[in-house]
Amino acid sequence: MTRALTLTEAATLTAGATMWTSVAIADADIPSFSMADGPMGIASGRIDEREVSLLSPCPTALGASWNVALVAEVGRMIGGDAVARDVDAVLAPNVNLARSPLAGRAFEYFSEDPLLAGVLGAAWITGLQSTGTGSVAKHLVCNDSETGRDFVDVRVDERTLREVYLLPFELAAAAGCVGMLAAYNRVNGDWCSEQAHVITRIVKDEWRFPYLVMSDWFGTHSTEGTITSGLDLEMPGPARFMGPKIAEAVTAGRVDPARVRDAAARVAATARRVTGPKTPPAPEEAADILEQAAAEGFVLLRNQGDLLPLAPGVVKRIAVIGPNAAAPCYQGGTFAKISVSPDTPTPVAAIRARYGADCEIVFEPGVDPQPRLPAMPVAPGRDIGDGCVSGMTLDYFDSTDCSGTPRFSETRATNSLVWFVGVHDQGRFDQPGSVRASGLFRAETDGAHRFYLGATGLARLLIDGREVLRGGRELPAKDVMGALKSGDADSVEVMLSAGQEVRVTVEFGYTPARVHGLWYGLRAPDSPAAMLARAVAAARDADAVFLIVGETSDSSVESKDRPDTRLAPEQLALIEAVAAANPRTAAIVNVGHAFDAEWGDQVAALMVAWYPGQGFAPALASVLSGDREPGGRMPVSIARAESEYCGYALTPDADGRLAYDEGTRFGYRGLIANGTPARHALGSGFGYARFDWSDVRIEDGAVSVLVRNVSARAGAEVVQVYRDAPECALLGFAKVSLAPAEQRRVEIAVEPRLLRLWAEDGWAEITGEIALRVARDAEDAGLVVTLSR
Repeated sequence: MTRALTLTEAATLTAGATMWTSVAIADADIPSFSMADGPMGIASGRIDEREVSLLSPCPTALGASWNVALVAEVGRMIGGDAVARDVDAVLAPNVNLARSPLAGRAFEYFSEDPLLAGVLGAAWITGLQSTGTGSVAKHLVCNDSETGRDFVDVRVDERTLREVYLLPFELAAAAGCVGMLAAYNRVNGDWCSEQAHVITRIVKDEWRFPYLVMSDWFGTHSTEGTITSGLDLEMPGPARFMGPKIAEAVTAGRVDPARVRDAAARVAATARRVTGPKTPPAPEEAADILEQAAAEGFVLLRNQGDLLPLAPGVVKRIAVIGPNAAAPCYQGGTFAKISVSPDTPTPVAAIRARYGADCEIVFEPGVDPQPRLPAMPVAPGRDIGDGCVSGMTLDYFDSTDCSGTPRFSETRATNSLVWFVGVHDQGRFDQPGSVRASGLFRAETDGAHRFYLGATGLARLLIDGREVLRGGRELPAKDVMGALKSGDADSVEVMLSAGQEVRVTVEFGYTPARVHGLWYGLRAPDSPAAMLARAVAAARDADAVFLIVGETSDSSVESKDRPDTRLAPEQLALIEAVAAANPRTAAIVNVGHAFDAEWGDQVAALMVAWYPGQGFAPALASVLSGDREPGGRMPVSIARAESEYCGYALTPDADGRLAYDEGTRFGYRGLIANGTPARHALGSGFGYARFDWSDVRIEDGAVSVLVRNVSARAGAEVVQVYRDAPECALLGFAKVSLAPAEQRRVEIAVEPRLLRLWAEDGWAEITGEIALRVARDAEDAGLVVTLSR
C-alpha cells in the first residue's frame, strides 16, 4: 500500500528536480519522470546537433491535412521516439491559435480555428499516449504571439476565452492528456501560472481534469499566489518559488495544506502514469508516415492548365529554382528545434532522383538561401583523432581568454552552438570560461568574403591570427537568453583570392549563465544580380519550372513576431522575373504561417508546403510527379490585404496590455463578418482528383453527404460543416479517400460544444432551426441542411 506523504514531502513534489525531471519519493511509490520539449519531435535535453531525432511536419502542416487518423499516427511515431530516448512526457501539442499571421510561433499552431486545432491536437495526444508517453498540452492560455510574451497582459472577454481560446485545451483534457503547461503571459491582469479562474475553476473544477498543471520553464513569480491559484509543479528544478518555500508558507498559515497535498497527488498521478509500460511503434514505419504526412499537408491553391502533376518523361528540361530547393526550411527556430540527419535529402536532390532519368534538371538558387547567417564551410582547425573532415575544432577553457590548456576539445559541424547548464558539460558555463573555434577555409573565387559573428558575450574573429572583427558584449545573466533568441550577428568583409587557404578562429569569453550560445558564418562573393540572371536564364530555357521559395528557420522564432506577412523582397523579385521568363512555373511556398499571396496570380501553379519536416523532399517529388496527391486544405485564412486581418497587430500598449478586441471574430470568422472575402479561405485548396457531392442529410445530430470521385485518379476530399450565426464557425469535418468512380456517404459528427454560447451566467444552448452549411471551405455556399433543436 502506498504510504501517505508528509507535508514536507508533498511540498517537495511541487518543484522539479533538474532541468528536465521531477522529484521522486521512491518509498512512497512516486517515481521521477523525465520531460522533453516538442511539438515536431523530441527536443531539448539533447547534447547537441549530432543527436538527431525524428522531425515531423509542423502542426500547421498537420492542420492542413485535416486528417485525424494521420495526425494520431504522427503522434504515435513521436511517442515511439520518446520511448527510445527514455523520455516520459513531451511538452506538446501546442494548441494555441493562429490569431495573427505575424505570430513568431504560428507554425506550432494547428489552425486559427479552435475546433480544428482541438480535434487534431486531441488526435496527436491519443497517438503519442498510445506508446505510454505522456502529453503535456501547452500553453494555457492566450499565448498566441511572442512580442513581450514574458510580460504581456492579454485582455479578453469571458465568452471569447471560453468559446475560442480554451476550447482546444478542453478537447485536450477530454483526450486524457497527462498535464497542461501554463504560459508566460498574463490574462486579464494575472500571470497564467497564477490564473485561479482558468486553472482551478475551469480546468480542474468544471472539466474535472485529474492531472497536473505545470509552469513553463522559469514561468513562476510567487510562492503563495502560484500554489493557491492551482499550479501543481514549478519547472525547471531546483525550486525557486515552490518546493521548500511551499512548506514554509503552510507552516506560517499562508497556504492551505490541502492545496499542497492536492498538488502532490496530481504530480504523483502523472509520474506513475507516464513511467508505466511503453510500447513504441516499429521504427521502420517512421519514414513512410513522415512522407505521407508532409504530402497530405501540401495545399494546392492554383493549377492553371493542369500544369501539375508533371509526370516524368513529359518534358525534356525542368528548371528547379529558388533558395529553398537546396536549403529547405524544415522547421522553425525555437528552442524545440530538432536536429535532423545530415543525409536528409533536399528537394532538388529528390526531384533529380525522380525525374533525372527522363529529363535534364537544372538548378539555380536565384537568391541567397541563407540571408541572415550563412554556413561556415571549413575543415577542422586540427586533427583531434575523431575522423571528422568538416566543421570547426572547439576547445573549451576554464580561463576567460582562451589561455592555458583546454579542458575539452571536439569537432562541431554546425555554425550555431547552444549550451545549457546541466545538459552540456564541455565547459563550465555556470562559471566564467571561454571557447575557441578554429577551422581552415579555402576560397574558390576572388573577392570580398563576408564573415559573421554573434555570441552571448564578448567574441572576436581572427583570420590567420589577425583580428578582423570584435562582436557581442559582456551580458548580465538575465540578458543572455534575449541575446540568444535574437541571434543577431556582426559581420566584416575580408578580401581573399581563389585557392587561398586561411585559418578562421573565433574566441568567445563568457560570464556565468544558465545558457550560452555562439554562432558564425561565411558568405562567398556572388552578386545578387548575377544570381538572379542565372535563374532567369535557366527558367527561359526550360520546359517547366519548379520554383521553391520561402523562409529560413530564423523567420519563426520564440520571443519575436514578424513585421509583416511578405516573403523577402529579393524572393518576390525572383518570382516575378522567373514567372515572366516561363509561364509554365509552379511555385512551392515553404513557410510556416499565412503569407501575402498577392503574387500568386503570376504563376501557373501555387502550392503551400508549410514546414513539412524531414519528409519534405521525397513528398514533394512524389506530389509534383503525381505519385501522390497534394492532400491539404488551408488551416488558416490568407486575407487579400494585411489590413483585413482581425487581431493582426501584436505589440502591447504602453501598459503592457494586448486587447483581443475582435472577440471571437478573428481569422475566417472576422473576414466573413467584416465582408472582406479571403484570398484563400479556411478549408480551401484541391488535389488532382475531382468530386461531386449530393444528397445531404441530417440524422441524430450528424450530417452526411454522398461524395463521388468523378476523376480518373484516386484522391481525397475534405467535407466541412459550418454554422453561420451568430458568426461563422466550423462545427465538424471529415476527410475521405476515394478510388476513381467510387462513391461513399460521408458522415460528420457535429461538435456539441459549438452549439452553445457563453452568457453571463453560464452556457446557453443554441435552439430552434439552425442552418448548417456543408461546404468545401469557410466561404463556399455549399449545401444547406437544417438542424432542429
